[in-house]
Amino acid sequence: MRRKAIPRHLRRLVRQRAHCRCEYCQHPDAYSSAPYACDHPLPHVGGAGDSLDDLAWSCPACNGHKASKTHAPDPKTKRLVPLFNPRLQKWSRHFAWSEDSRFVVGLTATGRATVEALCLNSEELVNLREVLIFAGKHPPQSSAE
Repeated sequence: MRRKAIPRHLRRLVRQRAHCRCEYCQHPDAYSSAPYACDHPLPHVGGAGDSLDDLAWSCPACNGHKASKTHAPDPKTKRLVPLFNPRLQKWSRHFAWSEDSRFVVGLTATGRATVEALCLNSEELVNLREVLIFAGKHPPQSSAE
């Protein structure tokens, strides 16, 4: 069954609320060669709808890695924990930037599991962050709260 597209006005609201950044890795959409998506932090099968409260702005990499996952193992404890949900949680509670701002550091079990499951420190993202640091565009002034 094919899902209907998210209406353009709703996509615009989701993007604005996210300050034009992926709500998982914080990469700005202005520096992407592929379109961002309205992600469902909780998938349709879990009861999510297509309202503003059910959607998150997601880069193609995070959207692809997350897919319909809602849980992943914490690399530290090996326990299965919920992935970060930008509609219910604050980014700064679960993540921080490394001292050089190149890496996302998981501060909690959810943060660590999300960093690993969504590959938030892939070589490609780290390289892009280095360029954005040089250009004065990273880290974000304030990560999504």
